[in-house]
Amino acid sequence: MTKEIYLVDGMTCASCSSAVERVTRKLDGVEQSEVNLVMGTLDISYDESRVTPAMIIEKIGKAGYTARRRETETKGEAVEDRPDELEKLKAEGRQVRAALVLSALLLYAAMGPMLWPGIPMPDLFRSATHPVNAAMLQMLLTIPILWIGRRFYVHGFKALFHLNPTMDSLVALGSSASFLFSLAMTFLVSDNPHHIHHLYYESAGIVVALVMMGKHMESRSKLKTTEAIRKLMELAPDTALLVRENGAVTEVPTATVQPGDTLLVRPGSKVPLDGLVVKGESAVDESLLTGESMPVDKREGDELIGGSLNQQGALYMRVTRVGQETTLSRIVRFVQDAQGRKAPISGMADKVAAVFVPIVIGIAVISSLAWLLAGKDLSFAVSILTAVLVIACPCAMGLATPTAIVVGTGLGASHGILIRNGEALEKTHETTVVVFDKTGTVTSGKPAVSAVKAMEGAPGDLLARAAAAEQASQHPLAAAFIEKAQQEGRSLSDLKVSDFKNITGMGIEAAFEDGAVIALGNARLMESKGVSVAPLEAEATAMAGRGETPVYIALNGRLSALVSVADQMKENAADAVKELKDMGIRTVLLTGDNERTAATVGARLGVDEVIAGVLPEGKADVVSRLKEGGKKVLMVGDGINDSPALAAADVGLAIGNGSDIAIETADVVLMKSDIQDVPRAIRLSKKTIVNIKQNLFWAFIYNVIGIPIAAGLLYLLGGPLMNPMLAGLAMSLSSVFVVGNALRLKRAKI
Repeated sequence: MTKEIYLVDGMTCASCSSAVERVTRKLDGVEQSEVNLVMGTLDISYDESRVTPAMIIEKIGKAGYTARRRETETKGEAVEDRPDELEKLKAEGRQVRAALVLSALLLYAAMGPMLWPGIPMPDLFRSATHPVNAAMLQMLLTIPILWIGRRFYVHGFKALFHLNPTMDSLVALGSSASFLFSLAMTFLVSDNPHHIHHLYYESAGIVVALVMMGKHMESRSKLKTTEAIRKLMELAPDTALLVRENGAVTEVPTATVQPGDTLLVRPGSKVPLDGLVVKGESAVDESLLTGESMPVDKREGDELIGGSLNQQGALYMRVTRVGQETTLSRIVRFVQDAQGRKAPISGMADKVAAVFVPIVIGIAVISSLAWLLAGKDLSFAVSILTAVLVIACPCAMGLATPTAIVVGTGLGASHGILIRNGEALEKTHETTVVVFDKTGTVTSGKPAVSAVKAMEGAPGDLLARAAAAEQASQHPLAAAFIEKAQQEGRSLSDLKVSDFKNITGMGIEAAFEDGAVIALGNARLMESKGVSVAPLEAEATAMAGRGETPVYIALNGRLSALVSVADQMKENAADAVKELKDMGIRTVLLTGDNERTAATVGARLGVDEVIAGVLPEGKADVVSRLKEGGKKVLMVGDGINDSPALAAADVGLAIGNGSDIAIETADVVLMKSDIQDVPRAIRLSKKTIVNIKQNLFWAFIYNVIGIPIAAGLLYLLGGPLMNPMLAGLAMSLSSVFVVGNALRLKRAKI
């Protein structure tokens, strides 16, 4: 059984992806076929004796899309590198801007004098004095917009011919009906100037321009997703230091390393692959991968994770996992799979379109034929046909969601809540469970001195000496001492260090020019110096129980102080949790940190549940479990280790000061890094969804009432016949109402 990945171009919605899956699954010999719409890929398993790549590509082509096989999948190519994608996006952006400018001019030419009687308009193009010129101007402004948006007609009509209509089909049919009827009226204006009032060029042009803008925003979002996964892959170094049997060290490509090989990881270097320490001791920063806030001491027999950072001593490691089996590669796969499983809410609109288009076409054809059979002439029947299609033009239905989303995202941005896409804004309001990462999300993500218990001497003096000594250290805890001393206004320049020693796995020792000797570290360091920690041992145990790191200080061989170093809780974090609980939302703290630390932080936050000691792939599993029973999960994180969970959640929310990968993977980003923006984002989503539902209601009401009238219902009952001009006016009014209602969101308070 052969497994391959194909790149599929032309897919724009959920119905597109289902069409590709459906046609490929019909091939005899295909075992599995799954489309990842976000990545634009098809994962397919087939029997190579019955199916060939050419057959797969041909089938996809007949469905209206183009495909090509991805040949390789090496480092950095887990996501296909499309160097022309950015250029295409830039070119598309220029086209969208051109279409919007032309649409503004078209609206001015078509409706300016009608809406604003005093607006200046050259007499040469006034409909009252030069109707032919006015009609030609509108036509000439519309044609380039339709040409710029020609892909909607290519994809829309092709999908319609394959009996799989999409939103592109709606746009193509509606705008075509408006344009063709207007074109016919344009040729008749010279005979009857009154036909100038039967032009609907603006309906065709403006709808195409606005839909183009929405598609452009979607394309930008997809490109950001591929960049996130590419950055994940770049965490692993390209080369590794291979230790030969004779002891020689050679730099080799990481891709050539095999399980069982021995590698040297120097201080300040990244660990190339997963493995076990066979020699050496050091502190390794795993925060980007596991969420552990403090560097982890490593010695012989301990596990190393590829992509983590070795901070101090040299380490020799034996490789245990390579390629797709490494922890980092599994994270990448989890992100890809989670993104592939997302069901875009926009797919609902495609399902509606699949029913709406055939029904409208059917009503239009049946109505016109019925009137022909009733004895009416062809012009009457054509008028009925055009009126039904024009009034059913999906202007309001197409604008209902995007206009509210544009206004809603703008409102969020003004409050520092960056919404990546409309899908996230639509889904956030359904949240029933909020999952918080700990390190860097509800805490600052870096160690800080929280308390100093001095046995002898002034605490400030001891802290100043400790900070002066730590200036020569590269250990992360050193920064905590230095920052605390600076906050207290202590000058360290007067404390000259004459000798410094870094004792791996235990702490530091330093001698000052004034003769004083200081030692900072754990209990093992104190014992090695013959200093008893008994007087402060109970307090140190209590600190550890609260998830803090106890650091002993001995001055001139005497136990002098105990310093607590801990990851500090962010301001307003507990208030945000309380606000969420008041909204009826369950809160969960999910972290790779140890249970003791997590429980302490969870209690201070007031969350409903604490889940600790979870690796990145495990976080995604936990999120999936929390989603069981129809629950909607919002994941809040900041680190690379959170990216699988962010992608697996219904909505991923990243803190603005977090890692680039977490931000790129997330659907929502809090630019101010204020946890209280989490409930604000939910409220924003709720207000936007209410607005969208109002818009959709009115859009459908216009169609439900307007289509029967356009089909001649009132005329049949003895009333007037709705001509295409009135049908176009009704359609335009529905759009105006929808846009006006969406603009009300600007005044909403969140």
